[in-house]
Amino acid sequence: MAKATNRKLAGSLAVSLSLVLGACGGMGTENRTLYSVHQPVVERTNFTLDASAGGDGLAVSEQQRIADWFDAMNLGYGDRVSIDDPSVNPAVKRDLAALAGRHGVLISEEAPVTAGYVNPGQVRIVVTRSTASVPGCPDWSANGEHNPTNATSPGYGCAVNGNLAAMVANPEDLITGQKGTGETVVSTSTKAIKAYRDLAPTGATGGLAEVNTQEGG
Repeated sequence: MAKATNRKLAGSLAVSLSLVLGACGGMGTENRTLYSVHQPVVERTNFTLDASAGGDGLAVSEQQRIADWFDAMNLGYGDRVSIDDPSVNPAVKRDLAALAGRHGVLISEEAPVTAGYVNPGQVRIVVTRSTASVPGCPDWSANGEHNPTNATSPGYGCAVNGNLAAMVANPEDLITGQKGTGETVVSTSTKAIKAYRDLAPTGATGGLAEVNTQEGG
C-alpha cells in the first residue's frame, strides 16, 4: 500500500515539474522546427478614380487629372494599374497606358472587383498596391532564462523576415515570384567573355611602350 502511494506521489511530482519547466520557457505553443512562426504577410489595397471617357479616349483635362493622381500616389514599381471599362474602348486603354508608362508601369489586363458601379460614360482606374509586413514581431514572449523543452524561440526569424519584407521591391514577389520567359540569351551572358577573348595582346603592335623611370627627365 505504501509503495502504491509513493508511485502516485512520484507521478504527481513529475507532472507538476514538467508544467513548471514548461512555464519557465514562456512558450505559448512549442515550435520544435527551424521554421519561424512569424512569416511575411502581403496585403493589397485598391485605390480607385472614376474618369469621364468618350469615343476617342480620355479628354485632355481628364488625362491631366489622372496624371496628377498618379504623381500624388507616387506610382512606381510594384504597383498594378488596371481599368474597369464597361465599353472596352481601346482608345481609353491607349491613353491610360501612356500615362502609366511615364512611371514605368504597364496596364494589367484584368481589373479587381471594387465597390459600387461604374456610371455610363465613365471608366474606373484602379491602382493596386501591395505592402509586406511581419505581424507580431518582435516577439519577446519567451522571457525565461533557459528553454528546457528544446523548442525554437517564438521570436526566431523576426529579424530576417522583417528585413526581407522591408527591402523587397515588389511585395508580390513573396507570393508568386517573377516569371521568366524560359529562354536564355547566350549573347548577353557571354558578352564579357567575348570582349576579353577578342582583345588584342598588348605586345601585338610592336612591343610595349617605353617608360622613363628616371626622375627629373
